[in-house]
Amino acid sequence: MKDLYLVFDTEVCNCPKIDGQLDVENGQVYDLGFQVVDNEGFVYDEYSIVNEDVFFGMPTAMEEAYFAEKIPQYLEDMRMGKRQILNTWQIYKLIREVCNQYNIKACIAHNARFDIKVLNATLRYQTKSKRRWFFPYEMPIWDTMKMANDTICKQKRYREFCEENGYLTNHATPQVRKTAEIIWRYLTDDVTFEEEHTGLADVTIEAQIFAECVKQHKKMEKLAELDEGDK
Repeated sequence: MKDLYLVFDTEVCNCPKIDGQLDVENGQVYDLGFQVVDNEGFVYDEYSIVNEDVFFGMPTAMEEAYFAEKIPQYLEDMRMGKRQILNTWQIYKLIREVCNQYNIKACIAHNARFDIKVLNATLRYQTKSKRRWFFPYEMPIWDTMKMANDTICKQKRYREFCEENGYLTNHATPQVRKTAEIIWRYLTDDVTFEEEHTGLADVTIEAQIFAECVKQHKKMEKLAELDEGDK
């Protein structure tokens, strides 16, 4: 049987910018999407979950969320049964059940350090620190941004694509940007593409970016850069 992976993405509130940096230590996840995929991007299972504790339990924080304008969309999706409504503890248990069911080899996100920090912060806050680490102990956490950095983003054509479309950083020596949105625009040759910025919708492209990195058959860094308190 093929190795299987869990690709995930979060949307958060209570995560303002302080001195230009996101306050991830207090972020609360209201939307978690994830897919179980193989290294070719084939989807075996998928979930779109609204965290009841945050979405309904923290109305002031939700009103100030960066994508608060999407709240009506979430309400309609829940009414139509397109998203599960679970509390933090139920989500925590579900992740473990899925990891066990599919013998997950690694959990993967784009810029995974952010997602891990806000998931751990949510779990610690909502369980009053009875549980502190969202993913199973010693589960490898991979980062498709790091993977793409060693594969897709090293391609000459990717550099040209970023230069042609203004996807460069403001450093003294401009670097190519490596967001999932820009990488997906490159892979699909569609500069009009915009991420939906909802969990499962964004996972669908990140899982395919993962598969494209694997397809390159090149040596690449995979592990996310996590602090000791987030492992």
